[in-house]
Amino acid sequence: MSTDGTDESSWELDPEDESGAVVATVGRQLKMWREAAGLDRAKFGERMGYGANLIYKIERGARIPRPEFLDKADEVLGADGKIAAMKADIERARYPKKVRDLAKLESEAVEIGSYDNVVVPGLLQTEEYARALFGLRRPGFSEDEIERLATARLARQKILRQHPAPLLTVVQEEAVLRRPIGGKMVLRRQLEHLLEIGRLRNVEIQVMPIGVEEHSGLAASFKVMRLNDGTTVGHNEGQLAHRLVTEPKEVQILDMRYGMIRAQALTPRASLTFIEKVLGET
Repeated sequence: MSTDGTDESSWELDPEDESGAVVATVGRQLKMWREAAGLDRAKFGERMGYGANLIYKIERGARIPRPEFLDKADEVLGADGKIAAMKADIERARYPKKVRDLAKLESEAVEIGSYDNVVVPGLLQTEEYARALFGLRRPGFSEDEIERLATARLARQKILRQHPAPLLTVVQEEAVLRRPIGGKMVLRRQLEHLLEIGRLRNVEIQVMPIGVEEHSGLAASFKVMRLNDGTTVGHNEGQLAHRLVTEPKEVQILDMRYGMIRAQALTPRASLTFIEKVLGET
């Protein structure tokens, strides 16, 4: 916990996030329960184990309370499960808006094609690998932000084992498979995870070897998603911003480019053999 108790059990809310109304409603309900119990913020914070400043921010909707905070508040205020029940209301708001938007598209997709030339794609990352990546960002993230972002990334992965699950195809650069993000053991476990997930019937992983002479994906990482309503959208990934691509001509270019990249990469079977080889060398 920070010295004022503001970082341990809440997340900062994006002012432009439409989930703000839900978070504000939860905050008002908490305030009503606290006042009904005859507690000021300082006394309530003392019983909760957090600072009064955190209580103030949560009650006015500026901070998103974590599930464990609501559980504790329910116990302290004797709400008999009524406060804890609000965890369902803030479930989506827990994660950054851009992550929720991407997760929503992925959940509506029947097919996801992903080309990644810098890191292992989020849908295939281990928890250790994801945390190591966020820990390397500059300017640096706080531990609270790393926790929130890593949790959000891992939550997206549930679509791979749902029924029906989307078909996920991934083209992964060889250089990424050899880059020891988080250290050698983190990389080894990530490679083992790729081998495991790559054997799922709805997942195909292809490796783009360093030695290829023809490569259509040197611009940037991107996704192409075919949704269950028949539409196709793209998702461009850049340094400072990600962009949803919906204009038909741009989507067509990404779709065509992804097809070329897959044709230039190793086959899925050869790729798993290649990943096993890299694992043995790591």
